[in-house]
Amino acid sequence: MKTPGGPVRVAVITIIALCVPFLAKGQTNLYFETLFSYDYNTVGGSFDSGSSGLHGKYLNFRFDGKICDKLSFSYRQRLNKLTTTNFFDATDWIHLDWNAAPWVCLSAGKQVVAIGGYEYDRAPIDLYYCSEFWNNIPCYQFGASAAFNVSDHDQLLVQFCNSPMRGWAGNNKFAVNLMWYGSHGFYDTMWSANAIQCIDGFIYYLALGNRFNFTDWLRMDLDLMDRYTPKAGILSDFSLMAELSGEVIPGLRIHGKYTFDRNSQPTDKEIFQYRDYLVLPGTQLQMVSGGVEYQPMKSDRDFVKLFACGGYSWGVNGNPSGTMLDRGLQIQAGIKFRLDILRAVSFIKEKTENK
Repeated sequence: MKTPGGPVRVAVITIIALCVPFLAKGQTNLYFETLFSYDYNTVGGSFDSGSSGLHGKYLNFRFDGKICDKLSFSYRQRLNKLTTTNFFDATDWIHLDWNAAPWVCLSAGKQVVAIGGYEYDRAPIDLYYCSEFWNNIPCYQFGASAAFNVSDHDQLLVQFCNSPMRGWAGNNKFAVNLMWYGSHGFYDTMWSANAIQCIDGFIYYLALGNRFNFTDWLRMDLDLMDRYTPKAGILSDFSLMAELSGEVIPGLRIHGKYTFDRNSQPTDKEIFQYRDYLVLPGTQLQMVSGGVEYQPMKSDRDFVKLFACGGYSWGVNGNPSGTMLDRGLQIQAGIKFRLDILRAVSFIKEKTENK
């Protein structure tokens, strides 16, 4: 009997074989990354044995390359996300990018849905305790986008893609997204306006991601997302995320974080077609968390990271099966590391030549 991972293994071996021409040209980025941790979790003061223990949480395969001067691609596969239905369900993204001009880039394939906010933008493997919205959003969808460099410090991106709500509302649903990336001195922005199709209507996002770079080592991320429907007012359904972090010495980072998810929209059947499936009505959840990270490799900080952190959540989750729970305590410590295939090939080549 074939296991669900069989097609994944065959596909990855095939992809690595196809990488060889790019490896020879030195125009690619190719690696695996993973994370292992020990988790200790309690809910309402009671030990949660089901979610506690030693875990491997991610096994990602990343492949970026340049085909010619104006064509490039990016691909990331989640190898620990097994599926028996569609291989692309475990594909985070795979897209082709065309730099049509110095000020415009066109892209098509499976992409990150263009929603603002710095919590949303960071790679999942680099995050620990996140908002209820972040934990539920299906953020990778097929689509096409165009990015325009409107100034030296500003970029606008327009995207048309599958709706993140299509898992609940049906496959033939779409989203239109407008993003603004800005960099102005100590202040960076990642703002978006989104129209996301639900069952018979749309839910509209205004996501304001703000980063304040106070010094070279201290910064603050402040995200505010409002999810608006025609049957409910402004800020009746929103998420707030704030994180203060600092690299106190090279390679050592500490951070503290606060998130607040709230949806006070009514549960009447008449608003069902506009329903927010990510943060359900009745939700009012808060979390505080913090931790420390240490990256010991001086030349390549991203290759190894040790971490220890903890978080506490409280409030009401409108989704009984949601990620965040009332009086939930989570503590974890572990290691993230990267297996760089290019570096391994170079090492083997050097050893062979020196014999």
